[in-house]
Amino acid sequence: MITISLCMIVKNEEQVLDRCLNSVKDLVDEIVIVDTGSTDSTKEIAANYTNHIYHFDWIDDFSAARNYSFRHATGDYILWLDADDWLQENDLVKFKALKQTLDPNIDSVCMDYYVAFDPLGQPTAVVKRNRLVKRSRQFQWYDPVHEHLAVSGNVIFSDIAVSHGRVHKNTERNLRIYEGVLAQGGILSNRQLLQYAMELTANGYYEKAIEIYQTIISDPTSYFEDKLQSCDRMAHCNHELGNKEQELQSLLKTFNYDIPRADYVCRIAYYFQENSDYEKAVNWYLLALKLEKPENRLLGINNMAWSWFPHLQLVACYGKLGQLEQAYEHNEISLSYAPNDSNILNNKLLLEKHLSKRKDGS
Repeated sequence: MITISLCMIVKNEEQVLDRCLNSVKDLVDEIVIVDTGSTDSTKEIAANYTNHIYHFDWIDDFSAARNYSFRHATGDYILWLDADDWLQENDLVKFKALKQTLDPNIDSVCMDYYVAFDPLGQPTAVVKRNRLVKRSRQFQWYDPVHEHLAVSGNVIFSDIAVSHGRVHKNTERNLRIYEGVLAQGGILSNRQLLQYAMELTANGYYEKAIEIYQTIISDPTSYFEDKLQSCDRMAHCNHELGNKEQELQSLLKTFNYDIPRADYVCRIAYYFQENSDYEKAVNWYLLALKLEKPENRLLGINNMAWSWFPHLQLVACYGKLGQLEQAYEHNEISLSYAPNDSNILNNKLLLEKHLSKRKDGS
């Protein structure tokens, strides 16, 4: 059986660190914590789980800190997590089974990353991450922010998921790092350029972000997934700026780079729904329901668009159109995803009441 070293970099994570470490303490053989300057009780919490606690002087470079943490690992494989990550019980069970059976010739295990959850507690944003890597391969992290772990060799995909529950955001810090790189004459890669634009978006610099998204879209060397994300984020910027026509055109542009995907199709449907054009919204939501979900997308997927969201929005749209039978049908499907959801149950009662009145009056 393989041994696993957990490697983490932390700073002021007293709110979440215990949850993270407690969820994996029975899985890993070693815990390596690299602290980059905590002023709260982070190090005291970490000390309850490990003696391997190290300090790293922060130099505005996440990759440097992560590579430093990897150098202290001694296990056969390295598992990396952020402090606001954790393993849910079913994923812990599957991970323990993987540990028992993993072929030592495997170089990396790619796992799901549940970045966000919907109101029903189901994962919405899901991305893939090379989460467990063979220590002897000495894989390295790259980029100072939104860092990535470059792996090669024998990589397998697992259905094990790491869950993420962000408590605080630090987008100004990330933006400052990018601005610092540019101020020193640095050149951002295509991947970094997209992340920089997304940081600008998160901080409200919509016009500047749109310029970069357009640059990415126009670049023939840009990866098609980056172009798709640029279209989506550009639509968001235009929405925030009140540029309705540009918002729609940005969303429609996604069809230039891939077959229709339910997440973008739902965005288009919601555009028409927001503008009270319910017939068009209905047709776009119905299209979304016909689309197959792509598998093993490394850059993420919004599960809501392939499950309950189109149905629930169709309830609202059909209701506005007075087509209550269709609204009721889709509300029942929504209820199958969340049998105890109070809003959906309330929809059911209201629709049954109105349908009963309509039947009695006919």
